[in-house]
Amino acid sequence: MMQNTNQENSPEKMQEKTRQVSRWHKFETQEAINQATLTRILAAANEAIANRGRFSIVLAGGSTPKSVYALLKDAKADWSNWHIYHNDDRCLPVDSSERNSLMARTTWLDHVAIPANQIHDIPAELGNVEGARAYTKTLAGVPQFDLVLLGLGEDGHTASLFPNQPVDNSSDAVPVFDAPKPPADRITVSQQRLSNTREVIFLVTGAGKQEAVNNWRNGLDIPATLISPENGVDVYCFGVKF
Repeated sequence: MMQNTNQENSPEKMQEKTRQVSRWHKFETQEAINQATLTRILAAANEAIANRGRFSIVLAGGSTPKSVYALLKDAKADWSNWHIYHNDDRCLPVDSSERNSLMARTTWLDHVAIPANQIHDIPAELGNVEGARAYTKTLAGVPQFDLVLLGLGEDGHTASLFPNQPVDNSSDAVPVFDAPKPPADRITVSQQRLSNTREVIFLVTGAGKQEAVNNWRNGLDIPATLISPENGVDVYCFGVKF
């Protein structure tokens, strides 16, 4: 069962003063949110490939995205036209279990026929400055994303856009220093580039996210509200109240 509500937010500090339009969807079980996300990803892919010949998706880390990726592993899709990107990653070795790229590969990407040159990991093992520079080159010339997946931290962060840190839109991928959660060094796709997409789905699960959801819906300035694509964002929720 899913319930929908619409809401707009306009934090005073939001870059470019763009109002975020958010559509809220409540699910009654973890399985329901996983299946709904799977269904929407596959539908978005079919639509993009039919209309533009390619599907560009930006992946998120976290337990709920991992559950969705496990479902995608067994899905039928035109994998040859999928292009994979990441919204952020931690500056750790390639084989670290804490790397978002490794999780996506072992759970899903290593098991489907997406061409290797269409899977674009963030080279965070190079360090935050060099890795961000390299990923900015990767993103150069990439058209508008079709779908961006994002999570929500208990502090309201999304990707590696954290509270009380300056918003850096100097390039498409930017280094993060002194992240409040370890490791301190990370790389994130910028707020403006994440907003340059046809569709966004936030995946929000667990009672620990309640305060962040309350702040978001009450119009407070949290990083999640910085993501403001023209078509708005969809927030899929399980385990929080509104």
